[in-house]
Amino acid sequence: MEKENILEVRNIHKRFTSKNVTVRAVTDVSFEVKEGQTIGIVGESGCGKTTLGRCIVRAYQASEGEVWYRTKAGEEVDFLKIDKKKMKEIRKEIQMIFQDPYSSLDPRMTVLDIIKEPLKANYPDMPKAEMDERAKDMAAKVGLNPSYLMRYPHAFSGGQRQRIGIARALVLNPRIIVCDEAVSALDVSIQAQVINLLRDLQKEMNLTYLFISHDLSVVEHISDRVGVMYLGRMVEYADTDRIFGNPRHPYTEALLSAVPVADPNYKVERIPLEGEIPNPANPPSGCYFHTRCRYCTEKCRCEAPVYREVEPGHFVACHRTDELELKGFNFEEAGTADTARKADK
Repeated sequence: MEKENILEVRNIHKRFTSKNVTVRAVTDVSFEVKEGQTIGIVGESGCGKTTLGRCIVRAYQASEGEVWYRTKAGEEVDFLKIDKKKMKEIRKEIQMIFQDPYSSLDPRMTVLDIIKEPLKANYPDMPKAEMDERAKDMAAKVGLNPSYLMRYPHAFSGGQRQRIGIARALVLNPRIIVCDEAVSALDVSIQAQVINLLRDLQKEMNLTYLFISHDLSVVEHISDRVGVMYLGRMVEYADTDRIFGNPRHPYTEALLSAVPVADPNYKVERIPLEGEIPNPANPPSGCYFHTRCRYCTEKCRCEAPVYREVEPGHFVACHRTDELELKGFNFEEAGTADTARKADK
């Protein structure tokens, strides 16, 4: 592992098999995460981003690949190779915030018991008074009133329930948090509160986030780097300003064109994606995106593009990008996808 990296995901695959049908939920995904960064993972529903997050925390066992992690002690371990005892030790350092704040909390437990639950599971010998104190301190950090701790989840709004989920994830003082659509079930004003809370906690506790979302505006606001997934594959990965300012993959272009802009005088060319998302149990040949891509060529239909680094830190899997570079087109100087489209013509 590189010294500055806390996590390295290498060639992860996840397949689900049922009744002789195999679904490739995640296919050959690789990326690196530096400590203290927020990595956004975006894509349409069903693209495999949640499955990827669960493979990283080993809620799902990946079919192939490696997930290397640098522990607090400086030890480098591969999640997919270590035994359950070792994984239980490390799991304290990697936690998850779930998408649905309603179903992710046990309705029969008080808020205090919900926040204490990870402590009971990982530190069974810890005195009850110390558990209560740590749970109350964490509840205060996420903005929960102390008088709420003896109430049950049904008494709270969606935003308050998500704060409970965040407190539960943070009570073990982890280093990495996988946020699986952590704000998608909330209205816009509450989303902003929770996102600002996550950013404040990141600075205070030096947290690293893997932020899974389909909301590009949220991802742009919170992320340092962004990975774009399509049908289980990572098609583009780069710094946030490069993804949003100079996307190289046609799918990324189409996603960004659909983001509403709060300026009536600014017009964005909407790029419609025609057709349906292919069946992951029977993906198309060549580039998975070719059935919906307006730049599709015969090469796209027959040959899968190589996921490669087209400039420092910017990875893309697209034949069109390769061809434009062969023509001498300079993406760095152009700066916009519109210029690239004109050059392509």
